[in-house]
Amino acid sequence: MRLVLTTGEPAGVGPELAVAAARWFADWRAGRVAAPDGMRVPAGTDLRLSLIGDAELLRSRGGEFAGLAGVDVEPVSLRMPAPAGQLVLANSDYVIETLDRAIALVDAGAADAIVTAPVHKGIINQAGLSFSGHTEYLQERAGVPRVVMMLVGGGLRVALVTTHLPLRAVPDAITGPLLAEIIHILDADLRKRFGIARPSIAVCGLNPHAGEGGYLGREEIEVIEPALAALRAEGIALHGPFPADTLFVPSIVAPYDAVLAMYHDQGLPVLKHASFGLGVNITLGLPYVRTSVDHGTALDLAGTGRADVGSLLQAISTAVAMVDPSLSSQS
Repeated sequence: MRLVLTTGEPAGVGPELAVAAARWFADWRAGRVAAPDGMRVPAGTDLRLSLIGDAELLRSRGGEFAGLAGVDVEPVSLRMPAPAGQLVLANSDYVIETLDRAIALVDAGAADAIVTAPVHKGIINQAGLSFSGHTEYLQERAGVPRVVMMLVGGGLRVALVTTHLPLRAVPDAITGPLLAEIIHILDADLRKRFGIARPSIAVCGLNPHAGEGGYLGREEIEVIEPALAALRAEGIALHGPFPADTLFVPSIVAPYDAVLAMYHDQGLPVLKHASFGLGVNITLGLPYVRTSVDHGTALDLAGTGRADVGSLLQAISTAVAMVDPSLSSQS
């Protein structure tokens, strides 16, 4: 199994976290350490990690790391020097090239999963490159009509119906066909990538108290409930819609394999409260596994040695378990 790790914005914490992760990966692969969730790699597992980025930059941000068992570098050259914490417009093209190299490897069957360190969307767009995020870029390059953002951490899996939309646009965006697309992808990838034979999915309502029988909004009655009923008839185990303010109570959410939230800030604050620093961002619906960290470029921490590598380690071990669910710590 081969994972490729794009090292992200060169001025941010991505390069140094990638080097730290490479050292940990060699120990994890050899069975000397466990992943943050306790997952260990069985002895003899063929597991490799390729860092995609400028080799000299990686050395400068973490010292020498060549010779680590199972680790190599797919070199992509910086356009300009990248001082820690200082964005350089010319390096935006470098960031895109690292992504393109990763995509080419999975498309060719030379890698099984992509793990991404954080990028800086603002500087990429300032350079004249249209880029709204990893998720959208990977979706476009893969040519798939829909992907689903799911974050994992703190004992929760939380997927989103809508992602980066202003709140006033959310109700109109939620339609029966959209819910069907999202839930089909979520159910299929929970089976394929997480080894869950019949996923049990809890669905949040949109409105407070899930609409209170129509007194606080009719989206549950007119859109969400009919869509869920049709999908249940197909055999998908759906529950709800539930009021989001009580669904995340530990004793209530525990029986479910995943929660489907209607919008970004309905589900993710709870998950990040439970797991920040060890959360993993996953893109479902791609023809390959893609995981990422739950944080940004942290320009103020770049080069200081104070950035926490925990989320990246978790993203790597999650990717391994998604490629081969039999390796999961929960198997």
